Amino acid sequence: MKTVKSILVLMIFCFLPKVNAQESGFNQDTKVQTKNELSYYQQRGLEDAQHEQRFKVKSKNEERVFWKEQKQYEKELRKNNRRAYNAYLQGKKEGYAAHHDHCDNHCDHSAYWYQNAGYYYYGYRQPQYENRTPRTSVNTQIGVGVPTVKLGIF
Repeated sequence: MKTVKSILVLMIFCFLPKVNAQESGFNQDTKVQTKNELSYYQQRGLEDAQHEQRFKVKSKNEERVFWKEQKQYEKELRKNNRRAYNAYLQGKKEGYAAHHDHCDNHCDHSAYWYQNAGYYYYGYRQPQYENRTPRTSVNTQIGVGVPTVKLGIF
């Protein structure tokens, strides 16, 4: 009986390090896969930003639907995988920052585009990028007051 116990203890100590080695190998594979996955989402974000910058809309309704679908995709990604969402946003920020450097008046973006672009890159939030038409009317205010008379005793 004593020999059976000792053999059993010996087997446990022999197999325990192998099990730990397999677990640590599994963790390393997971980290590599996660790193590749994050770089995929960052690249995907960069590609999506470039697509959004080149996207030409035919109507305002089409543009609203496009941005609504984009926001829904980001919301689902954020809910399902927070790290992938952060990598995706980082890629989008890089794409919008690169576009901001060369986007001047020659870029023809809508006001709705600038509103959404401001979420990804702070430079588009500045007033110079707001796509507004200049005002053609002048507002003036005219006030008519009633004269007051004050009497005093000295």
